[in-house]
Amino acid sequence: MGLLQEFKTFALKGNVVDMAVGVIIGGAFGKIVTSLVNDIIMPPIGVLMGGVDFKDLGVVIKEGVAATETTPEVAEVVWKYGAFIQQVVDFLIIAISVFVMIKLINKLSNLRKKEEEEAVVPEPAPAPEPEPTKEEILLTEIRDLLKNNK
Repeated sequence: MGLLQEFKTFALKGNVVDMAVGVIIGGAFGKIVTSLVNDIIMPPIGVLMGGVDFKDLGVVIKEGVAATETTPEVAEVVWKYGAFIQQVVDFLIIAISVFVMIKLINKLSNLRKKEEEEAVVPEPAPAPEPEPTKEEILLTEIRDLLKNNK
């Protein structure tokens, strides 16, 4: 029963839940960025390069051979640098987006810390009572003497 309780405590910690939400949102964000690169950014670049589909850019390393009665089909070996470049663009967009988000979160966190520090300014200590003057001391002695004589 202790192991189950430990797992429950671990799984319900704020950091683990936050991380799970981040992974889910990150996956969805990755799909959006991939679509942005594949469907919005790369087509105009392909048009500028002569109307080619950027994903199809590559160098054939070994030609494919069609199957015959005596030999099996041999697939073509292609070095697909266009697909690789698309993945690099995906990564750069995600990396820049995460950098900007973290920078914004840090800035907001620092602002909140400053506000909390300003809100918890300690009250200045009260000033000590001033020393009684010579006249007050004499009057106090006279009063005490009069009380004692009664």
